[in-house]
Amino acid sequence: MYNDYMYKKYVIIVFSYILTIFVPQYAFSQVKNEMIRINGGAFLMGSPETEAGRNYVDESPQHKVTVSSFYMAKYPVTQTEYEAIMGENPSHHVSPDNPVEKVTWLNAVDYCNKRSVKEGLTPVYTVEGNKVTWNRAANGYRLPTEAEWEYACRAGTQTPFYTGDKLDEAGWYRGNTRNMETLARSPFPVGLKKPNDFGLYDMHGNVLEWCWDFFAPYTAAEQVDPTGPATGDRRVYRGGCWDFEELNCRSAYRFRQHVNFKFFYNGFRVARSL
Repeated sequence: MYNDYMYKKYVIIVFSYILTIFVPQYAFSQVKNEMIRINGGAFLMGSPETEAGRNYVDESPQHKVTVSSFYMAKYPVTQTEYEAIMGENPSHHVSPDNPVEKVTWLNAVDYCNKRSVKEGLTPVYTVEGNKVTWNRAANGYRLPTEAEWEYACRAGTQTPFYTGDKLDEAGWYRGNTRNMETLARSPFPVGLKKPNDFGLYDMHGNVLEWCWDFFAPYTAAEQVDPTGPATGDRRVYRGGCWDFEELNCRSAYRFRQHVNFKFFYNGFRVARSL
């Protein structure tokens, strides 16, 4: 009976793989990546001095930030979603319900505009080479600001992860992604871990998520709906990924890269203004 089960499982896997290659439009995905309303509020952005793994330079000083209400996707953009809009799947680890990866910041911006047009919304971004401007009045899809991302990730918590001091319940990271047969690590389908109190999944680990902002050091000044500096040479991405250490997936941990950077660590999640 066990051998018969394994044979059937193998046939299903092989068939799915063949369909992925030869029939890209085949509807595998069972994921409904709905937009969730995130009610605005105030929080302390950055990490307290006592937090384990704290990067003092990037995460200090903690400062009060007020964020207006907005919409954010329940999951990172999946490979199925990305291919439906862009006509290609750049991911290294191909699986329909995995987060899309190997996406540059400019790719993410392009996806937002094209999805907006497809759904009859006003595109948010104007793109001229590497220069991108944001029309705040537009109702289309966009990347979250860094403040929106951290506010949404924390969901009212002040701990390193929205599940407290440990990540295993909330996200995929170096400590729980090893395949014991192949000893390889990889991302996982979205939505398998515990959501936060806002109903968002995979905010910690799985793939890094691009944000709108250019990276800049924090100041102690209180802010309302910050969007980062007007210029810079690196954009922010957040959340850690499937191959990072646990403490590098904390709510406050910050990363930055050039807009044309792509690797199988980085994807994105969309937002919309109210």
